[in-house]
Amino acid sequence: MKRKKQTILSWLKIPALLAGITLLIHIFFFTSCYIPASGMENSLFPGDHVLVNKWTYGYRLPLSSLWGYHRLLAHPVKQGDIVLFNNPYPPVLSTSPEKRNIYIGRCIGTPGDTLYTDTLFLSVTSSIPADPDKKSLYRYSVSKEKEIRKLLTDLQIPHSELMGSADSFSIRSFSHYEHYLLEQEIKGESWIHPFIPDSLRHYPLIVPGKNQEITITPQNIRLIRNTLVLHEGADAEVINDSLYIEGRHTLTCRFTKDYYWIASGNSVNFADSRLFGLVPHDHVIGKGCWVWFSKRKESALFQGYQWDRIFKPVY
Repeated sequence: MKRKKQTILSWLKIPALLAGITLLIHIFFFTSCYIPASGMENSLFPGDHVLVNKWTYGYRLPLSSLWGYHRLLAHPVKQGDIVLFNNPYPPVLSTSPEKRNIYIGRCIGTPGDTLYTDTLFLSVTSSIPADPDKKSLYRYSVSKEKEIRKLLTDLQIPHSELMGSADSFSIRSFSHYEHYLLEQEIKGESWIHPFIPDSLRHYPLIVPGKNQEITITPQNIRLIRNTLVLHEGADAEVINDSLYIEGRHTLTCRFTKDYYWIASGNSVNFADSRLFGLVPHDHVIGKGCWVWFSKRKESALFQGYQWDRIFKPVY
């Protein structure tokens, strides 16, 4: 009886040891991120489980609320990296970054970079090659709704839901390639136009870095004010289209941290820097490495496995 009990205890040690090793790896080396929606298509897809390396940008010590923010062997985020990070615009400002919701996105702006954005802060140009599958918003006359539905059916263009409509026009999202196919099919002059006219896409946005001086403009004033309040601990406010820091009017300001501009893979998904602003380096968790598991949402137990996604590198 005693030998049987010892055997049971020895067998229980194995799963306990494995659980302990897994916990240590999760805390100190890697973590996993689940992709619930299509915001990162065509790099990551709903149902993907992504392995994230916590040491790529240096290991962020836990419990920063107790002893402050510290990072071992810190490295900067590179443009084009898929980054896991904490929400930089939390509903409660007093919470430490590590307690906030987690997002994943692609870094398209590093400290000192100049991006050109439209009125919705959507990046228009960057050093990353244009993706033919990247979604953009397009508008057309409401009188063309029946015609565009037929075109979508004839061209077998899926997942192009109506995004919104007004009295005179409707809005849908298409990739660059889908828009090209539609224009080829339309007889005569195209009646599908970008929702944001090209003439409005000329606003430079400089991504701030540590000790870098940034000039305040009408386009970045709200973004700069929010960044100062949220991450620099400054008393800043906008009064009559002018920025006041600690009660003094200013035309420029300096930052104490490095910041990044993070974009989603799908331009109609606003869960990126257009929604929550600049991401400071202390909010960065790690870099996405590869997909270790993938299964479609709400699929049955033995269905929906996306085998072609498993062990696929993230880039």
